[in-house]
Amino acid sequence: MVYETIGSSPWSWAGRTAPEIRDIADRDGSILVVPVGSIEQHGDHLPVSTDTVLVDAVTQLGAERVHDDVPLLVTPPVWSGYSPHHLPFGGTITLEYDDLLHTLEDIAGSALENGFDALLLVNGHGGNTSLISSAVSTIGVDHPDRSLLGVTYFQLAAPFIDEVRESDVGGMSHGGEFETSLMLHLRPDLVHEERFAGTPHEEPYERSLDDMFQGGPLSVYRSFDEYSDSGAIGDPTLASAEKGEEIYDRLGDELEAILRQIHDESA
Repeated sequence: MVYETIGSSPWSWAGRTAPEIRDIADRDGSILVVPVGSIEQHGDHLPVSTDTVLVDAVTQLGAERVHDDVPLLVTPPVWSGYSPHHLPFGGTITLEYDDLLHTLEDIAGSALENGFDALLLVNGHGGNTSLISSAVSTIGVDHPDRSLLGVTYFQLAAPFIDEVRESDVGGMSHGGEFETSLMLHLRPDLVHEERFAGTPHEEPYERSLDDMFQGGPLSVYRSFDEYSDSGAIGDPTLASAEKGEEIYDRLGDELEAILRQIHDESA
């Protein structure tokens, strides 16, 4: 496996004893990192765990890059997100919006009791994005003496993705070239290449999102069965493990930079 499994890395909360956790949290500029994913359909070719696998993997890479210099711990991923728009295809386990928000508030509230200076929520699912922003605000109000931040990992690829992608706008959405490439690199055993199928992202509103990395300010709600017959949006046929490796490595660069700045600002 390319990335460390839960509990086996030096930066894993799950693999530490309670005194070890408190010791790390007491160090200047300590960071608690919480990956947040989902369990939802990703077409016929990717597993329902895709968002959780990818956000955990990218978070682990960022932590690996800085753990010698930055006191931090990564919790096990929150594996269920806000995904009601995926229910028509089956395979999806979703929380209600308020339930997920309260879950993140509870996780943060209890974990921060150990003394961490900062909390970073790393999101891996588009449907969680606004909720993560809300959680940063509500947790921040309850913990005004801590640094509270949130990021959606795939948005970190925006500065470089045009150097990697082959698909036109609409080819990198849900289960398309981007996510399929990452999964081919990280977990090829879970990818069914013989089932590649996807529908290009087409949105009638001109100022709405056209792609993971293209679009305007207008938010639009549509159930996923209105976008795609398979549940995948984008072009997985252009995916490759080589692209996935490059994307993964460069996402690690971006998250490393964020973690180092959080440490410097919180110390």
